[in-house]
Amino acid sequence: MPAATVRLQIEAALAHRIPSALTPAPRTIRPVAATGIPAIDALLEGGLPLGAITEVVGSECSGRVSLALSFLAGMTQAGKVCAWIDVSDALDPESAAAAGVDLCRLLWVRCGVQPPLQPLTPEQPGFSLPKTYLVAPAAKKGLHGGGFGLHPRNEVKGLSDAVGGLLQPESLAPRCAEPQRRVRRQKEVFEPNMKPVVQRNQKPLSPARPWSRIEQALRVTDLLLQAGGFSAIVLDMGGIAPEHALRVPLATWFRYRAAAERTQASILLLTQHSCAKSSGELLLRLQPGDARGEEATVFTGIRHRIEVVRRRFTQEPSNVVSLRKPPQSVSTADWQSRTTWAGPR
Repeated sequence: MPAATVRLQIEAALAHRIPSALTPAPRTIRPVAATGIPAIDALLEGGLPLGAITEVVGSECSGRVSLALSFLAGMTQAGKVCAWIDVSDALDPESAAAAGVDLCRLLWVRCGVQPPLQPLTPEQPGFSLPKTYLVAPAAKKGLHGGGFGLHPRNEVKGLSDAVGGLLQPESLAPRCAEPQRRVRRQKEVFEPNMKPVVQRNQKPLSPARPWSRIEQALRVTDLLLQAGGFSAIVLDMGGIAPEHALRVPLATWFRYRAAAERTQASILLLTQHSCAKSSGELLLRLQPGDARGEEATVFTGIRHRIEVVRRRFTQEPSNVVSLRKPPQSVSTADWQSRTTWAGPR
């Protein structure tokens, strides 16, 4: 008798005695959205979860921005409105448009941007010369015309230098019998005043203080989650040092998680180090990519490696604990981003 048949008979005989152990657990189906990268969608069994926080951790050139742009491209092309909160003001709209993002459906929030130095004033009337200065003067009669005339050209040459030398302080100073040593005067250099004019009622945001930009980004995220209507919100903190990003209280991420579940908005957090901790449903870690080229001269893209570090809602297919080690699912994948001149392949 096959082992599968024996197992079914045993489970049927013990089902009324220990129903909780042999009854399959109810599986919660959470909605997901495709990232547009087949390797990552297959690894995540469909894509990034909706109504939750997804952390994408990685260093520079690891592919975190490319992953976020690919995800937003699919969302905006489906007619959904998204937001990109740029803490470091590093997003390139041309690259986003080249990746397929519909910029008409993307709200770009630039944190830490300096306000205008001077208030907008109505246009001042332009300066214009009177018409009398624009009319050419009448030609004067020269020496051949009789009456009067200008000095000969040779007599005027060097006149300005002679007058300037005559008015030198050394020429007007009293002299004595003993020859004096001439003191060479230093040439005065006038530097323009480069201090910006700041409005009295507005304080500029200093880019040297990252915490002010982080606070602004957190307030904007709160407003967007409370307002609703955004299907995806990308909080780009990749340019912020980990010691500053870790200062965000855990209560803030828990509040974002509750708001995302209520509005079904997908929050994508781009950082160098994990910040959301238990409030994040999915944690992805990206490794620095390897450059790819053709014929050893043309740069065509970067090959990235992604790893699933943590998932909050991983459910077992059954409540029965097997004596053998269950097969482990794949947690890593490779994918390649190509340049615009290389074309799709």
